[in-house]
Amino acid sequence: MYKKTMAFIACSVMMGCQHLPVIQQTDSESAQNTTNKEVQDSFIAAEVQSDNLASFFDVTNSEPSHKAQEQNTQIYGDVWTRIQAQLHFPIPENRRLQIQRAWYAKHPEYLNRVAKRAEPFLYYIVEEIEKRGLPMELALLPIVESAFDPHAHSHVNASGLWQFVPATATHFGLAQNWWYDGRRDVVAATKAALDYLERLNKQFDGNWLHALAAYNSGEGRVARAIQKNYRAGENIDYWSLELPRETDAYVPKLLALADIIKRPHKFDLALYRIPNVQTLEVVELEQQIDLSLAANLVGMTIDDLKALNPGYNRWATSPEGPHRFLLPIEKAEVLANKVKALPSEQLVTWTRYQIKRGDSLSIIAQKYKTTIDVIRKANHIKGNNIRAGSYLMIPGQGANDNQIAQIASQGEPQTVTQTTPSQIEYTVQSGDNFWEISKKYNISVKDLVKWNNLSSNQAIFPGQTLIIKQSDEQAAGFAQGETTRKVKYKVRKGDSLARIAQKFNVSIRDIENWNKINRRKYLQPGQVLALLVDITQI
Repeated sequence: MYKKTMAFIACSVMMGCQHLPVIQQTDSESAQNTTNKEVQDSFIAAEVQSDNLASFFDVTNSEPSHKAQEQNTQIYGDVWTRIQAQLHFPIPENRRLQIQRAWYAKHPEYLNRVAKRAEPFLYYIVEEIEKRGLPMELALLPIVESAFDPHAHSHVNASGLWQFVPATATHFGLAQNWWYDGRRDVVAATKAALDYLERLNKQFDGNWLHALAAYNSGEGRVARAIQKNYRAGENIDYWSLELPRETDAYVPKLLALADIIKRPHKFDLALYRIPNVQTLEVVELEQQIDLSLAANLVGMTIDDLKALNPGYNRWATSPEGPHRFLLPIEKAEVLANKVKALPSEQLVTWTRYQIKRGDSLSIIAQKYKTTIDVIRKANHIKGNNIRAGSYLMIPGQGANDNQIAQIASQGEPQTVTQTTPSQIEYTVQSGDNFWEISKKYNISVKDLVKWNNLSSNQAIFPGQTLIIKQSDEQAAGFAQGETTRKVKYKVRKGDSLARIAQKFNVSIRDIENWNKINRRKYLQPGQVLALLVDITQI
C-alpha cells in the first residue's frame, strides 16, 4: 500500500506550509492560540488512549461515497447543514482529540466569531470542494489554519486563510510582490490549497490524515516518520507517527471541529447561521484599476472592497495582474460593464515610477503632466534630490488632494508625536474623519470624541490636534492596522537582532522598544520576542 510513499521519501523536498507554528500571531481569535498552556502541557504528556482498537488506524483513505456526492445536489437551508451532510472522517475517541474538542466546546463564542468571519467565503470554498469531490472536512481547515482571517500571518511567514509560506505559494502559482499577495487572495489561495492537498493525498496513497499532517509540517517530514515506523515494524497510521508538537495537535483540531460541527446539539452549541446561497461572484478585468475607482463604480466603500479582496497590498491592482475582484453578485456585472465604458487612462490615477539615472523632478513632472510641488507632496520630498533606483508615487491628472494625502500618509512622515506612555497627539489630515481615525488606532469613535470634548457629528479639519489615549501595548507601538499583525517570535540558535529585523522588515530599534531589551545583550534560544509585522512588506 505504501510503495509510492516509500519511493517518495527518497526524493522528497520540504515544501510543507509549516503553518501552525509553536509561536503564532497573538490575536486572541487565532486558531493557533486555541489551546492554552495548561492544555498543551497535558496534551504533550498524554498518551493515546482508546477502548476502540480501530481508532489507532487511519481509515480515511477512501474517496467520498456516491451517497455523499448525491447529497451535494440537495437543498440545504444553511452552509453548515450542507457541510454536516458530507462529513465522513471517522472520529477516534483518543485523548489528543478529546482535548481539542473540549476546548472548542467550551468556547462557543470563539466558533461564532470565526463563523462570522467565514461568512463571505465559506459558500465559495464548499462549492470548490464539491466540484473536486474532496472530503468536506477540508472546508474547516481555514479555521485551524487562520481562524478564517485572510490577513493571518505566522512567524514562519505563512499568510492567508490557507497559510502558505512564500516558497510553497510560488510553487503553486501564487504571486507575491509589492502590489499583490496571492496568499491572501481567497479565490487564488483556495485553488492553490486544494491543488496542494490533492497532490499530497495522491503521494500518501489516499491517506487523508497523512496528507493533512504533510500540509502542516511538510511532506518530507511526514514521509520520514512513516519510513521510521515502517522499518521498526510499527504502525504507520497518523496516530502512531512521531511528528512535531504542532502537527500532533493539527489533525486532532480538524477532527474535533468536524465532530462538533456535525452534531452541535451534542455539545449544546448553536452555530452562527450562514445562508446556503451564493452571494459573491468573481469578475475579471483586463487592465490595472484603482481600488477606490472600482469601489465607487459599484457603490461600495474602499474598506468593504478590500475586505473581500485582501490580496491587494496597494491602492490599485498590479500592472501585471491579476485584476480580479470578488464582489456581491449584483455588483460584479456592474463593475465589468462600467469599466468597459471608461477610457483606459481613467482607470489608474497613480503610477509607481522607478527613478532612472539622469532623472530630475522637473523631467518626471513634465513626463507625467504634473507639477514638481505635487510630486514633492505625494512623496514627502523637501528639496530636489532624488536617487536612481528609488521609487516615486506619481499622481495622475484625476488624483485629488484627498487621494494625494492618503497616498502620502502611507510613506515616511510621522503625523503622530509621543507625549506620554498612554496618550498621543494626532494631527488631522485632509480627508480624515472620526471613524477612520478610530479604526487606525483600534479605538471607538465614542472614546475619541469623549477624550476631545467633541460630538460625533462635529466636523474636524486638517491641522487640528486630537488626543488619543492608548493601552500600554498600543503606546509601545503595537496598534494593529489593516495589514499589520502582532506576532511572537521564538529565538532560534544563531539568531541575532539584525537577522530577525531583516527577516520581518522592521528595525532593530523597534525590536528593542517593543521588548524593552538592549542590542548589547545576547539573545537566548527559546527567548520570545513580540513584533509588529506589516504583512505586505515581508
